[in-house]
Amino acid sequence: MAEEAKKTILLIDDDTSLLVTLSDFLSFEGYRVVIADSGEEGLKRLAHTRPDLIVLDMSMPGMGGVGFLKAISTPEGKPRYPVLVLTARANMAEFFANVDVDGFVAKPCDPGDLLLEISRIVFLRSGDEAAGAEARKPAQKKKVLLGEDDAAVRESVAAALTAAGYLVEPVPRGPDVLERAIVTRPDVVVVKLVLAGMNGDAVAKVLRTMPTTKAVPIVLYDDSQANVPETKYTQSGPRVRRFLRSNASEPIVSAVREALEA
Repeated sequence: MAEEAKKTILLIDDDTSLLVTLSDFLSFEGYRVVIADSGEEGLKRLAHTRPDLIVLDMSMPGMGGVGFLKAISTPEGKPRYPVLVLTARANMAEFFANVDVDGFVAKPCDPGDLLLEISRIVFLRSGDEAAGAEARKPAQKKKVLLGEDDAAVRESVAAALTAAGYLVEPVPRGPDVLERAIVTRPDVVVVKLVLAGMNGDAVAKVLRTMPTTKAVPIVLYDDSQANVPETKYTQSGPRVRRFLRSNASEPIVSAVREALEA
């Protein structure tokens, strides 16, 4: 690839070994990589280059990732460059409730997963066919994130959704639904109302506050015999579909189809 045709990545992280490893990896994959070991150094790099994407570590000394984001954002809080954030899993909800970025990858990250996310963002922001080829492949099927803590039910519903032509990622706990929704950006989230770790209605409310997930349709279902208050559904936010007292596979598949067609 000609040097002038390469997409430029500004990689900002205070971990020197990670900088070297990821820089070599991304260079091998055809990107031009500019590195910085702090937010302050990253701002200096921006004076001489206009990156197609900034890969930013949040946990750094000095101004850190949060300070860097503020420095490159408009008064409305929108970053002036595409930004992919690297952050520890425990900090996901904290950072992404109020930050409008293009995506993030949890540390420690798999280089292949990082490359896919970089390719996806570069393609969406630039329209580059080659850069987005890998990112488009899994998007041929709609992705469903399923939150269910009963192993037998989880397996049954996942099998039915897969048979219906969806790509399914089943997880057992509410916090897992939150994390995976932010990381993978599914086309629809299906979550049980009463769920281990964090109930489905609480998951829905949090997803509705995050810029990257607020538009994702959500199907809530309740498999208990309790008289669940209507407010558990109506107060969960827009694009949340209720599905009472059923964990049967066929109705859930139908609800997913309706949610995606709405």
